[in-house]
Amino acid sequence: MSNAAFEPVTVVLDWGTTGFRACLVRSDGSLVDQKEVERGIQTVAKGEHGRFVSEALASWRAEYGTLDIVAAGMIGSRNGWIEMPYVPTPATPADLAAAARTDGLPEGDRITFLPGVTDPTAFPFPDVMRGEETQLVGFGLDRDMIVVLPGTHAKWAEIRGGHIERFRTFVTGEIYSTLADHSFLSKVATAERDHAAPAFAEGIALAQEESTRAGGLLTRLFAVRTGWLAGAIARDEMKSRLCGLIIGWEFVEARTCGWFEEGDTIAVVGDDDLVEVYARVARAFGLKLAPAPADAAIRGALRISRRGPVAAK
Repeated sequence: MSNAAFEPVTVVLDWGTTGFRACLVRSDGSLVDQKEVERGIQTVAKGEHGRFVSEALASWRAEYGTLDIVAAGMIGSRNGWIEMPYVPTPATPADLAAAARTDGLPEGDRITFLPGVTDPTAFPFPDVMRGEETQLVGFGLDRDMIVVLPGTHAKWAEIRGGHIERFRTFVTGEIYSTLADHSFLSKVATAERDHAAPAFAEGIALAQEESTRAGGLLTRLFAVRTGWLAGAIARDEMKSRLCGLIIGWEFVEARTCGWFEEGDTIAVVGDDDLVEVYARVARAFGLKLAPAPADAAIRGALRISRRGPVAAK
């Protein structure tokens, strides 16, 4: 075992439906190392999650000794390792910490599972999130603000009075992937989406079109195909235009539901290229952007776990 073993480290585990990512961080949140593989929770048999984690983190254990692990995301769902409860909004970091659970693992590691969050005010059923709450806490709950969390199931959340006050889910990423890869469009389009392309901006503009002749989203989606048939849209532009339209429509719906007005300041929080994509769309809708750290999820997971999660009996 090297001298590195004396450096206090924590493993922040983001284990979702499609991928496994583990970040080894120091006590100040700075990144030491990272492991990422396409092994989502459902690719690991029930009862085998512990063994998978043990093997995946073996090199870090050899370097640093027994590990302190914090697990967030879908690993705490009913399809994951154990099912963690949902904390209802309005929720604080202390509320989340109180619902966390710490278990010991065979190699001596200690793992803390973080809970999800539910918004019981959502209609027609309560909304839920798992993992995004760490991003919100890591961003900070000290400013009253609307925070957008891009992803397969994008979230719009309101921070107010030090709480996660409410949130709603938009299945934007899943709708795009389904249409781009499994619809009439997938058989025609010849290039992947390019968020810097004029076609992406044209998709945003189509979402913003207020004339009744444009119809709703279902009509506008088919226009991606009819534009190609009319010779107005090239095949290599179709997915870019589709992406701009779908993300743009997310903002249209959010505005209609009162999440923002033109001129407001919001934050877009994440750690991938979707942050800049959403920032571009936000600016197209007349919004200003507050700065947000790319490592908000790590910051939030550490903050919640250090507030004294209750050990499992």
